[in-house]
Amino acid sequence: MTNKENALAQKLTAANPAEKPGGRQSGNVRALAIRYGFLTLLLALVLVFSIAAPGFGSPQSAVFILQSVSITGILALGVTATLVVGGFDLSIGSVATTALMASSYVMVVMGGNAFEAVAVCLVIGGLIGLINGVLIVYGRVPDLLATLGMMFLLLGLQRIPTEGRSIATGMTLPDGSQAEGAFSAAFLALGRHRFDFILPNLVPVSVVVLIVLAIAIWLFLEFTRFGRMMYAVGSNERAAALAGAPVNGYKILAYVISAEFASIGGILLAARLGRGDIASGNNLLLDAVAAALIGFAVLGAAKPNAFGTAIGALFVGILLQGLTMMNAPYYTQDFVKGAVLVIALVFTFALSTRHKH
Repeated sequence: MTNKENALAQKLTAANPAEKPGGRQSGNVRALAIRYGFLTLLLALVLVFSIAAPGFGSPQSAVFILQSVSITGILALGVTATLVVGGFDLSIGSVATTALMASSYVMVVMGGNAFEAVAVCLVIGGLIGLINGVLIVYGRVPDLLATLGMMFLLLGLQRIPTEGRSIATGMTLPDGSQAEGAFSAAFLALGRHRFDFILPNLVPVSVVVLIVLAIAIWLFLEFTRFGRMMYAVGSNERAAALAGAPVNGYKILAYVISAEFASIGGILLAARLGRGDIASGNNLLLDAVAAALIGFAVLGAAKPNAFGTAIGALFVGILLQGLTMMNAPYYTQDFVKGAVLVIALVFTFALSTRHKH
């Protein structure tokens, strides 16, 4: 190699830091930080709270955390399905509350049983998801506007049958009569029964439902043709259409999945409370969206994924339970959740973009 070639090589090396000794090592460190940084933060959080708050690391505390995030996690998994196809569902909180009110109305006012209440809620969820999907796909309404409109529609609709009253056993109906129905024991068991696991009466039904649904949606999205096509639609809708994929069908399917998951969450919430409380679903939307978006940071995915969403829901639950056990003021919790969400997203997308370049 001539002296000129040596000088040129040195200039190119200086212009490209990645080629410097240690540059590749720096890139590897960044890649590890992107992939495992959030999980490391989660483990560190558990360790800190276990030391600072006696009882945090107990099996009972762990189950309480899982129970507290089970309904939020189920809704977040539904949101993930819409994010996969490049959409977004703002109506999930209202869908869950509608299911809560509908199941309560079927049993308390109409005298129905648990099976009928659950069936009605699932049908309602499917119809809402179908309407959302049709409005977005064929009505050309932007997803945020369509689901926002559905959210307000449901907020008003669920109050009409009882004129804004919550539904409880023995309630007075708008016509002055008294409701003769009641929540069945089988229905209440969905929210209150606990399975034996290590300790007697430890694991609630809602936690089992969350785990089952999380595994099901993860397998569906990651290992089936339909799931891979949904990712293709979200990544490049035009290319997926040119490849012959039924893009419209997959987008509608995503909103149906989202609404059905929200209905399941509403059913479990009604079974836990034993009443149709209109205000119970107020925070479900924000917590579910936070869990789904935090999931982008898990394992450096930088995309919607069921595993990351489940970890995101768990992270929010651990954070809030730890703060509560450390007697942190309740009014700081939303601020902390927002801060964690912003940091997680900045960490994920900023570092991922730099890493790609």
